[in-house]
Amino acid sequence: MTLPPVPSGPGAEGALKDQLSSVQNLLTLSMVMTESGDDERILQLASATVPSLGPCHVDGVFLTDDGGWRLTSGPCTEPAVRTDLQGQFAVLNVAGGAVAIVGEFWAWAFSLRSGQGHFGFLLAAAELQPSTYEQFLLRALAQQTGVALANARMHVRERGVADELRATNVTLGATVATMQLRTAIRDRLTEAAVAGEGQDGIARAVHELTGYSVAIEDRHGNLRAWAGPARPDPYPKDTPTNREALLRRVLQAGEPIWADGQLLAVAHPAGAALGVLALVDPERVVGEQGMTALEQGAVMLAMDLARLPSLADTELRIGRDLVDELLVGADAELALARAQALGYDLERPHRVLVVDSPGEGLEEDELLLAVRLAARDTDAGSLLAPRSQWVVLLSALKEGARVDRPDGPWEQLRAAVGHRLGGRRCRVGVGGRCLRPVDFPRSYREARLAVKLQDTSGEEDRVTVFDRLGVYRILAEIPDTGTIERFVLEWLGPLLDYDAAKRTELVPTLTRYLENGGNYDATAKALSVHRSTLKYRLQRIREISGLDLADPEIQFSLQLATRARDTLTAVRARS
Repeated sequence: MTLPPVPSGPGAEGALKDQLSSVQNLLTLSMVMTESGDDERILQLASATVPSLGPCHVDGVFLTDDGGWRLTSGPCTEPAVRTDLQGQFAVLNVAGGAVAIVGEFWAWAFSLRSGQGHFGFLLAAAELQPSTYEQFLLRALAQQTGVALANARMHVRERGVADELRATNVTLGATVATMQLRTAIRDRLTEAAVAGEGQDGIARAVHELTGYSVAIEDRHGNLRAWAGPARPDPYPKDTPTNREALLRRVLQAGEPIWADGQLLAVAHPAGAALGVLALVDPERVVGEQGMTALEQGAVMLAMDLARLPSLADTELRIGRDLVDELLVGADAELALARAQALGYDLERPHRVLVVDSPGEGLEEDELLLAVRLAARDTDAGSLLAPRSQWVVLLSALKEGARVDRPDGPWEQLRAAVGHRLGGRRCRVGVGGRCLRPVDFPRSYREARLAVKLQDTSGEEDRVTVFDRLGVYRILAEIPDTGTIERFVLEWLGPLLDYDAAKRTELVPTLTRYLENGGNYDATAKALSVHRSTLKYRLQRIREISGLDLADPEIQFSLQLATRARDTLTAVRARS
């Protein structure tokens, strides 16, 4: 279950504030429930909160440890029906799931669990299915209720211990200190979450509370935050297969587990692992304090991760708007202000890239997603926007990077996009440098031309940099295309007419022959024809054009004409 994107338009900021307010209210409620040592009080608080999180009501709470119903209400309260619901609960795993209730359109059994175990289900029902975000809030409420129930049972055990200590005249100092410590853990982690310190703040808080080094990883094993000494450099990363197996082990266990000298807890706000909180303890001596801090830290991390999709979607939409404005020549001050709001440095030198995947079979937005992920992996840029046939990317690579090398940064981007598209074709056009916002429309035109020239060259997909197009670049910048067209017709007119009438390929043959410096073998191989076929075509070219192909001056003019023709074709296709 993922969170819906923040609504666009005038109300977007208010909607985001409402979401953050809901999370903060849950944190406050969590503190109140956890401080309560009474099961009934905890369940009453949870039940009273459900209607404020969405159009729902609590139909009942079933506790597995005593097999009893609590707060039973709703249209179906007969014992037989409740027994039937218990039968449905029996086939659910500890994560909970949908249930069927007579008279209710939608019903869901939310698991009440914590690192100490599974306590039962909170049964929520509604006349309409709640939104994705409202269901997340209900899931978070159920998880906090489970933690509070675990804490209440711990209090019961602690009170029993205290009674025994009193009977033997043993002081209660250690017990009081433990309770104070648990309160300090809750307060410190809540402080980090409410203050918006993010994943770095969560890692620091758990480190301060436990004294152990703490790592926060994403689901793929990439390090996102670290607190404490001895940070590994480079940070170790397991294979994707082993990583997925580890995440499955933690989820199936339903509690933190040991792996490679670390105590791992998974943050899974939507039922799937989104992050891992790891406490580094090779000796495996962490006590209850560390376990509690780790468990509470994982809850805070889950809430932090749950809001990231909405923020990321918002930033992506704003970034698209900025790219669109730059490509059409937006006001410089307005563009710089938008970039500053995104935390993006638009005053660095940029180039506009056009990424294209010719052919059929691509789903909507598939190319956009592939370019976005490949650009992230290769550090090629973060501002991008889709077009009908390609994706535009603003690249701010360091000046001086050797972009013309076969293994250069943009070739890495092209290869990464092709890989994410399952081996489909991919080509990239790179426009000239942009030093000011007004330069982006020009660089965009150049990048499109660079891609379109690949259509006429007949070569394999590649990266084409406008600055390295040579004579093509000069021809493309001539404002009067009529002059270029007259030059092309003067030198290639008879051959073009012959190809059109006879459906032959004399002009492409001449183009490749001149590009290969008059080498017969290289030209025949490039055209995939026999050497004798190539000789025949060249003879027909001489006869139809009346030109001597051995004359260097004529060769130069013909090659210039073929390149001018390719440039005209690309310019017209770009328009």
